[in-house]
Amino acid sequence: MGKINITIGNKSFEVNKGLNPYEIMKKFNLEHKVPVVLVRVNGKLSELSKGIEEDATLEFVDISAKLGMMCYMRTLQFVLIKAVSELFPNSKITIEHSLSKGLFGEIHKEPKLGIDDIYAIKEKMKDIIDHDIRITKSTYDRKEAIELFNQKGMTDKAKLLQFVSGESAKIYELDGCIDYFYGPMAYSTGVLKHFDLIYYEPGFILRFPTIEKPTEIPRFEEHKKLAKIFYEAEQWGNILGVGDVGSLNEIIKDGDIVTLIRVAEALHEKKIAYIADKIHSKETVKLVLIAGPSSSGKTTFSKRLGIQLRVNGLIPIPISLDDYFVNRDLTPKDEFGEYDFESIYALDLPLFNEHLQILLSGGETELPTYNFRTGQREWNGHKMKLPENGVLIVEGIHGLNEILTSTISHDQKFKIYISPLTQINLDDHNRIATTDVRMIRRIVRDYLSRGYGVEDTLKMWPSIRRGEDKNIFVFQEDADAMFNSALIYELAVLKKYALAELYKIQWDSPVYDEARRLIQFLHFFKEVDKEFVPTNSLVREFIGGSCFYQY
Repeated sequence: MGKINITIGNKSFEVNKGLNPYEIMKKFNLEHKVPVVLVRVNGKLSELSKGIEEDATLEFVDISAKLGMMCYMRTLQFVLIKAVSELFPNSKITIEHSLSKGLFGEIHKEPKLGIDDIYAIKEKMKDIIDHDIRITKSTYDRKEAIELFNQKGMTDKAKLLQFVSGESAKIYELDGCIDYFYGPMAYSTGVLKHFDLIYYEPGFILRFPTIEKPTEIPRFEEHKKLAKIFYEAEQWGNILGVGDVGSLNEIIKDGDIVTLIRVAEALHEKKIAYIADKIHSKETVKLVLIAGPSSSGKTTFSKRLGIQLRVNGLIPIPISLDDYFVNRDLTPKDEFGEYDFESIYALDLPLFNEHLQILLSGGETELPTYNFRTGQREWNGHKMKLPENGVLIVEGIHGLNEILTSTISHDQKFKIYISPLTQINLDDHNRIATTDVRMIRRIVRDYLSRGYGVEDTLKMWPSIRRGEDKNIFVFQEDADAMFNSALIYELAVLKKYALAELYKIQWDSPVYDEARRLIQFLHFFKEVDKEFVPTNSLVREFIGGSCFYQY
């Protein structure tokens, strides 16, 4: 057997050709405190199980990296699925969405899932992890894989694979339990040292560490309002008859996508009308605050809410928070010494509250205009007086933060949280993350409307996410209403535009792996032409052609 040279950091090792990175790590005692789940071989991401046939440089990937954490979560889900299949052989498990820094799912069985069942599953998971069972991957002909999944009653996976373009499918096995996963897996179960499983009616929450603290399980914080909106999303999926991407693709293939789009849009309009009715029913409300993470569709939602408020006899008057930025030299700075435009203190809070008080008391005031080119506030004679039946509409990331409107009484305010909370998953065990939907929306809009390249968008995303964690998500449970801006068909429309950009990223880019992940993800969807999308749809905010404004 031949020898090859392996470089890890500033050290070199001679090993037998064909040895895999996991074996190399064990052979030379290259243990890490933070769980290692993947490796880069000469810069290219790989599973630890793949043998190395030539000289190479290795960089181990642990769960303090995004792709490492996603691999850890995916492998942990496989262990959960294996445990459930052993304890409840006739049950069906679904992994549905993120909730309270974990994954919410359900186990459909008789009798119904109870807290004692969760304790038993958790103990079985620990046993599987303690035995450090190897996870193997096999390549199947795609048609063979479809037949295999149909035989095992996993029709969701069979439907999904029917519409992928490749002729083969990678199937993972854990001690006799087989499954299909979108993305790489860890070498074996023993790496999953940190997890928790709790009962959360009517299902469970699978909990794991965070990238920031990869060896700790974060403190549990319940999000009742968010859980309710996710349940509503599930009901919408039932109304539409689309629970997974395979079902969506079948509708697109059969030519009935127009009906699906109309019903999905009607559900949006009905919810917007409901929120407008709720605002109208509270006679003291004069200020509506709308907040949500990047690419939630806040602008289109605000316009459509305004129309429904008019139906109720109210006149919506928008105020832009952007015009209340402090002058550039007064902008607070972050820990890196850069201007922190997402800080709430980048806004002139005293002036904003002064103007709100004047307007809400029936007075007239001149509103500023912020010149982003000069970084200075300007006064251009823009005067405003709120009509008797008027309602101020303020949209911005800080809308839910009480500091923004600290001088305004609670009974005059109505807060709305908006985010695209996905109603559809790839299949029962592969969810579609809300952040991926937003990222794809942002990629398409940045390119079509702003001329930003996809590489810049992906590089900025971690910073955007940190700002959202700090300024938005911590306040979401304070909202008076939540609006799910996801549309069940939207990724099929966005696919063409996003792929055209993602394919431009070269292999030596720092965001190449993320781009490839999104490319692989989008290939599961059949395309839908944008001509079928109504001009008032939230999707139009990202692909253009909106009736509310032009790019």
